[in-house]
Amino acid sequence: MTRRWPDLESLALLITVADQGSLGKAATLHGITQASASRRLDTLERELGLPLLHRTTTGSRLTPQGHLVLDWARATLAAADDLLTGVQTLRRHRDTRIRVAASMTIAEYLLPGWLVALRRDHPDAEVDVQVVNSEVVCRLTQHGDIDVGFIESPSVPPGLTAHTITSDRLVVVVAPRHPWTRRRTPLHLADLAATPLVVREPGSGTRHALDRVATGPDVAPPALELASNAAVKVAVQSGVAPAVLSVLAVTAELREGRLVEIPVTDLDLRRPLLAVWRDRSRPPRAAAELVRLARAATTAHRGSG
Repeated sequence: MTRRWPDLESLALLITVADQGSLGKAATLHGITQASASRRLDTLERELGLPLLHRTTTGSRLTPQGHLVLDWARATLAAADDLLTGVQTLRRHRDTRIRVAASMTIAEYLLPGWLVALRRDHPDAEVDVQVVNSEVVCRLTQHGDIDVGFIESPSVPPGLTAHTITSDRLVVVVAPRHPWTRRRTPLHLADLAATPLVVREPGSGTRHALDRVATGPDVAPPALELASNAAVKVAVQSGVAPAVLSVLAVTAELREGRLVEIPVTDLDLRRPLLAVWRDRSRPPRAAAELVRLARAATTAHRGSG
C-alpha cells in the first residue's frame, strides 16, 4: 500500500482550529475563506480515513481521533520547521563559504588582492584556499573538492567550465652576469630549447606552457627542477641556469636588477589565466562573486597600466 503524505498546510489549519475553537477564526488567521477551510479539512479527513472535527453552530471541537492526530500534527510541523531551518542554514553556509584552489603564480601574485576585495564587499565570506599546481587544481575541481579553481594552463580537462580572468606572459630570465645579457641580438627559440633550464615541476602551468613550445629531439634536459617560483628565482640568481617564468613572478627582480629579461625573437609565451568549475554546476554565490571581482580587478589594472 502506497502511503500518501498529508498536506502540511491542512495539518496547520487543524491545529489552529483546535487552538481557536472556531473554524471561522482559523480560516481568517490562515487568510482563506471559511468555505475553503472546511473543504481542506474535509479532504484531510478523507485522506486519513478518520473524523477529526465535530462542527456545530457554536464552534468546532476535535473528535477523540482528532485529539490524537493533533498531537502528531504538532510534532510533524515542528519537524518540518526544523527541516526548513536546517536547509536555510546550509544554503547560507554554502553561499558564504568558498573552497578555492589556485596555481602557485596566481596564489602568490593575484589571489590575495582578489580576496581583499571579496572580504571588503562580503565580510561574511569564509574562504578555504589550497595552493597547488594547475594540474592538481583541475583534479580537485573535477572531483568536487573545491568550488572554483584558478589555473595558468591554457588547456582545460573535460568536465570543467573555464572563464578567462586575464592574460599573462612568460619571460626568459637570467642572472645579471649571464653571457646572454651581453647579446646584441635577441635569442632564438632553438637556442633556448637547446639550453638546460631551471624549470618548474611537471603539472605546473608554467612548465606546461614551456613544454608546448620547446619540443623536438634537440631539447635539452632540465638543469634543475623545482616546485615553486621562489626556488626557481633563487637558482637563476645564483647562476645555475636561465629560466622561463611568469612576468608576474619576476616584476620586482627585473625592476631591481636582480634578474634580466632576455628577448626571444620567435617565441610567444602569452597565456590566459582561467577560473574553472565543474560543468553543469552553479558555483556558490560568494565563489561567483570572487570570479567577478577577479575579472574586474585585472581589467582595472590593465586600464591603468
